[in-house]
Amino acid sequence: MGAPVITIFVRHSAGCKYAGDEFSRRCNCRKHFRWTKDGKQHRRQAGTRSWEEAEAVKRQLQDQLAGRTPESRPEDNARTIQAAIAVFLEDKTVQGVTPGVLKKYTRELDRLQRHCESRSIFTVQAVTREVLTGFCATWESVYPSSYTRSKVRERLRSFLRYCYEAKWLERVPALPKIKVDEPPTLPLTADEYTRLLDAVYGQIADRKQADRVHALFQIMRWSGLAIRDALTLERAEIKRDAQKRLYRIVTSRQKTKTHVSVPIPAAIAEELLSVTNGNERYIFWSGVGEEESVTKNWAKYYVAPVFKAAGLAGEGHMMSHRLRDTFAVDLLQKGVPLEEVSKLLGHTSIKTTERHYAKWVQGRQDRLDSLVVGAWDS
Repeated sequence: MGAPVITIFVRHSAGCKYAGDEFSRRCNCRKHFRWTKDGKQHRRQAGTRSWEEAEAVKRQLQDQLAGRTPESRPEDNARTIQAAIAVFLEDKTVQGVTPGVLKKYTRELDRLQRHCESRSIFTVQAVTREVLTGFCATWESVYPSSYTRSKVRERLRSFLRYCYEAKWLERVPALPKIKVDEPPTLPLTADEYTRLLDAVYGQIADRKQADRVHALFQIMRWSGLAIRDALTLERAEIKRDAQKRLYRIVTSRQKTKTHVSVPIPAAIAEELLSVTNGNERYIFWSGVGEEESVTKNWAKYYVAPVFKAAGLAGEGHMMSHRLRDTFAVDLLQKGVPLEEVSKLLGHTSIKTTERHYAKWVQGRQDRLDSLVVGAWDS
């Protein structure tokens, strides 16, 4: 028996001016198939809004239903950018990427689609190196940070690699390289840290909220947690080690999923556990809304104003990160090996730690050299 007759039809979106014609080729509504086989009617989505692409999928489906080896036609590999993005995002969802990361992929690929369509480019095959260079040229106004642009580039390349592996692209087009300007590592001095803690109560009128911000600064300084990890810290992640008579934070970094276990002073642990926010599970977070949103809100409404009040306004680097830097540099200057500091920070590679903190290790060595040389004259 030969392949069944497959019909392409359109399911129009609400308000489409071609809604009366289910075979219209002029609209951008979703295309579907229907056919009858073994006395049963079948329907399925074409997975595209393009009639031409639906024709290519139809041929492949007919070959499959007839038990034939599909013929290779160049046009069968054509894929609209919109359809490719949809499949790629579905693949990322199956992989289990976090909602926050999926949101970034969605936002950035939507920008790619709009950029291409503004130049009458609708298929993946038409996305050239020149087109991508023009797209990358728009990033600086949208993403001022060179580090953020480098991450956007990684996500775009991941999409292009997927298109290549799906045979929608003959090769992965080259993307312009982005030089990342690393923010300076600026640990706080003991005096600066004291000023920062004092500024909390002078800047924040609500005493309970001031207590929370004070505790946040303390835990970031003494554990090295990044602000998002600190804000979403659970009470159960503060462990009392009875045998060693100390407290420790046992958690996983949101960014890298790396396990960290960091001892903290008892006074800091007790201050943390005394903080109340109406949620029994979390120390700072109410548990409502997205983690990324609560991080941005605290940084904007509490962290930045207090740093500014203490005379510690940042210059392009994340102000809260200075507390993490203070934790790391303090350990390095006191002789803790870089490898151990890397583990405490939750870095997946020691190269990351070296990139940010190598000069502080050298600074410690310089002081040791000075002490030895000074001893020669005594």
